Amino acid sequence: MGKVKKFGIRKLILFLIDLLTLCFSCLIAYFLSSGFSFSRLTSFSTYGPLLFFVSFNLLALTLGGTYRSIWRYAEVKSLLALIAALCFGSAASYFVSFLFHSLPSSPYMILSFLIAVFTMMGMRLAYQYLYTAMSRQVCTELMTPTMIVGAGQAARGILLEMRRTNRRYNPLCLVDDSREKIGRTIGGVKVYGPTERIPELCAQMGIHTILFAIPSCMDTDRRRILQICSATKCKIEVLPFLDEMAREKELLNQTKGIDVEDLLGRKTIQFDNRDVAAFIRDEVCLVTGGGGSIGSELCRQIVKYRPRRLIIVDIYENNAYEIQQELLRQYGETLPLEVQIASIRDFKKMDRLFRTFRPTVVFHAAAHKHVPLMETNPEEAVKNNVIGTFNVANLADLYRVKKFVLVSTDKAVNPTNVMGATKRCCEMIMQYMAEQSTGTEYAAVRFGNVLGSNGSVIPLFRKQIEAGGPVTVTDPDIIRYFMTIPEAVSLILQAGAMAKGGEIFVLDMGAPVRILTLAENLIRQYGKEPYRDIRIEFTGLRPGEKLFEELLMNEEGLQSTMNNKIFIGNQVPVDIDDFIRKMRALKEVIDDEDIGVIIRRLYDLVPTFQHKDLRLDESTANNAAKEPPAQEAAC
Repeated sequence: MGKVKKFGIRKLILFLIDLLTLCFSCLIAYFLSSGFSFSRLTSFSTYGPLLFFVSFNLLALTLGGTYRSIWRYAEVKSLLALIAALCFGSAASYFVSFLFHSLPSSPYMILSFLIAVFTMMGMRLAYQYLYTAMSRQVCTELMTPTMIVGAGQAARGILLEMRRTNRRYNPLCLVDDSREKIGRTIGGVKVYGPTERIPELCAQMGIHTILFAIPSCMDTDRRRILQICSATKCKIEVLPFLDEMAREKELLNQTKGIDVEDLLGRKTIQFDNRDVAAFIRDEVCLVTGGGGSIGSELCRQIVKYRPRRLIIVDIYENNAYEIQQELLRQYGETLPLEVQIASIRDFKKMDRLFRTFRPTVVFHAAAHKHVPLMETNPEEAVKNNVIGTFNVANLADLYRVKKFVLVSTDKAVNPTNVMGATKRCCEMIMQYMAEQSTGTEYAAVRFGNVLGSNGSVIPLFRKQIEAGGPVTVTDPDIIRYFMTIPEAVSLILQAGAMAKGGEIFVLDMGAPVRILTLAENLIRQYGKEPYRDIRIEFTGLRPGEKLFEELLMNEEGLQSTMNNKIFIGNQVPVDIDDFIRKMRALKEVIDDEDIGVIIRRLYDLVPTFQHKDLRLDESTANNAAKEPPAQEAAC
């Protein structure tokens, strides 16, 4: 009620000011048009037109909504509405005066109108300017010193919004690479440059926030500038790309924190989807692990290519339900979708699914992937990753699936952990099945860490930063290859389209990234300084973890493909009889849950396996061989 009453008082005050302004305009116009004659000031011929002019203009201003506007935020259309109301009011008063046979002179009416327009507009603009200036002066100490990168239309729009709406930003400078703009001003804010000076300018001006306002920027320049910004202590907010910007919305509402993808040092890889479209269209596609990070993105991309049916298989019903509802919301009930809760370990259930739905393309994304947990539960890794993959791969052959694509990992190369060793077994199963099958084409896709996936380092870092730290990094020198989830899935689909049988597809992922650098950049995105505002602790390598991952084994070479970013690794030969014998031996021991025996059987299958327990066993055996027998030692 208080705010409503206050608003009503403001409207009344503005109404009274307009009343006095209109009276003042008429009197000034009278003196100007009559040559400053005071002889007719008491006659109706003078006050009649004045009365009509004031009355009809106030009525027009009221009906035109002038008093509903908040003039401290007024824009051009509000001023145009004011002029239009005065035009109608003045014309109406002139016409009524004519009916009463007291037609005023044209100069008098024109001057009254012009003086009223310029006086009212001037008062409103002066009020707006003074209010904004006083508000900013009061709030400047509470506002964030801000740098805007870019001196184009987007930057100009942001500056206008900052001044009009009194946002939390205090723009101190603009930075641009254009020599024509450097040294000039936009909205009173000076343009500096080039962008290489960003750290220097931030330090000089005490900048706290950087707004990246170049929505049309090319990927390479965008990444270069954001890397420069990330070297500062400032919080970074970014306008989206030009084609992503929403219309009819304030630019400042569309800023967001920079994505880690922008700091990875390589451009996001784009794939030609024509082959994928032909590969997927009208096929019955089955995705195991379809509710996971990779599996759900596979489902999203597959449905775009109009499969005859999509079957999502997952053991975790919540994830499966979420992707089911997402797809149904987007495509409606006409989407040919089946969701089945099942474990790939359950051969009978999987057999029933293959027999019922008869898939023609299988994407096998189901797996246990958490390295430390699989170290302490190796029997579960073997059951799910190895036996489960063997089940699904054999069923694909039995039911004449056209193509079977395995989602693998760079941890399968010279594995030092159980998870990596089981994924290498899965790749070997693909080789085995490719040699045995006559109707199904088997392939594996190997890539590095996926940004933002369940259990990946980025969500963990974000939670730690939001909790105030510390951020935990295993080792200052640890490096990893990274790719985005859409990139990973595009690679899987592209590999499926290319597959002829037995290949391991490898993506050219560019330079690896230091995890420590990734953590530092993320901390800066939150506007905090690493080691000062957020501590970084080094916890040591976890069981089975190594400092760097490889994408190829020493025995493998690379074959190029039609896509210059995708390669095929030359396969290490697999002895079929020996492979099956060792697979049986592994399966026989998994129920005993003897970790040492399971790891030894995995090593028998994967000779490149370099587990710490195996090295301890070899060291013990070597020492025992060097020591004399106990009896001889006693002598």
